[in-house]
Amino acid sequence: MTLWMTGDEAADHLLDTDPFALLLGMLLDQQVTMESAFAGPAKIADRMGGLDVRRVAAADPHEFAALCATPPAVHRFPGSMAARIQAVAAAVRDDYDGDVTRLWTDGAPDARTVLARLRALPGFGEQKARIFLALLGKQRGVQPDGWREVAGTYGEDGSHRSIADVVDPTSLTLVREAKRAAKAAARKA
Repeated sequence: MTLWMTGDEAADHLLDTDPFALLLGMLLDQQVTMESAFAGPAKIADRMGGLDVRRVAAADPHEFAALCATPPAVHRFPGSMAARIQAVAAAVRDDYDGDVTRLWTDGAPDARTVLARLRALPGFGEQKARIFLALLGKQRGVQPDGWREVAGTYGEDGSHRSIADVVDPTSLTLVREAKRAAKAAARKA
């Protein structure tokens, strides 16, 4: 299955072929639209001449923050997100020898282990980790034992709750509507 997340062919191709880009897109998915968040890795790759875990981790923090702030910015908060991006890259470099797929392949882990590894990454809380686990299961075929249960409502088949469910413009609209409804319900409560 080819990923469709941003509507930009080049950005979606990078997400589809580079697991590190997909992980960074998930990291950036806060306080911006989903398409903007997942387009961020392509901006970094364009500006760095590729998206390499080790190069991102080793980049000068001030220069990397400037790269992220260059219009169009990688994120609404380019400085703080640049630091998080580099922290995630350093964690992947140091803990998984630069191979992000080892988060879900080392030792044939079950879903709880994968979730714990995701939660250990800088910027990945419980919800973000569950959404990414659902994204891996639904769209990447990475389905460790118990993945739907561990992903919670994000793992439900046929749901429209998160980026894990976005496969085209129609599903993006359904996810947006579900998010708006959830926010409205939370305000009323």
